[in-house]
Amino acid sequence: MSDSRRTPLILNVPGLENSGPAHWQSVWESEYDDIARVDLESWDRPHRNGWVNKLNLAIRDAGRPVILVAHSLGCHAVAWWAAMERPAYGDPVVGALLVAPPEIDLAPMDDRLKAFSPSPKAPLPFPSIVVASHDDPYIQFHRGRRLAQFWGSRFADAGHVGHINAQSGLGTWSFGQFLLRKLIGTVERLETAHADPQPVPVEGRRRSIDLGV
Repeated sequence: MSDSRRTPLILNVPGLENSGPAHWQSVWESEYDDIARVDLESWDRPHRNGWVNKLNLAIRDAGRPVILVAHSLGCHAVAWWAAMERPAYGDPVVGALLVAPPEIDLAPMDDRLKAFSPSPKAPLPFPSIVVASHDDPYIQFHRGRRLAQFWGSRFADAGHVGHINAQSGLGTWSFGQFLLRKLIGTVERLETAHADPQPVPVEGRRRSIDLGV
């Protein structure tokens, strides 16, 4: 994708309280081009429709294909955006990396998460990877895998790294960069297969696929 108009813009979608300077999302923004952050506002008191509207505006303003890189509650904002907007593949989101989505249905750890309940259950209309940690205090590992199944996402095991946030001490988080490269590779293969972006069939995509990593 040598044409800059076709090179995806990577949009970081943080979760509750935004991502501070030590968060891997912030580190990526400081070290790489073509990465921007969605200003969802109301970081401390999130409103589902407000976040979805802000995300939708950022996506539409990109003026080119978009890959969403979401963390925590930002993952649910992405899922709700897809459920509400019902976009076709490539219009303009071509993929999503969804890291550490928290539990919002069964006794969420933070009451502020309830505003996004229930979790959307429809498969996403673009390639996606859900990443979960075995010792994430915000969700049980098998529940993270279940979200991947609902969303038709590939599933990646991050090991034992907590909520995959600044407190996890991941720095540039090389594993996350590896997953992003895999996602970009999938997007490039789809673009090669379809000269004009076509909807990605969702029938049969509800079962998640574990990444062999």
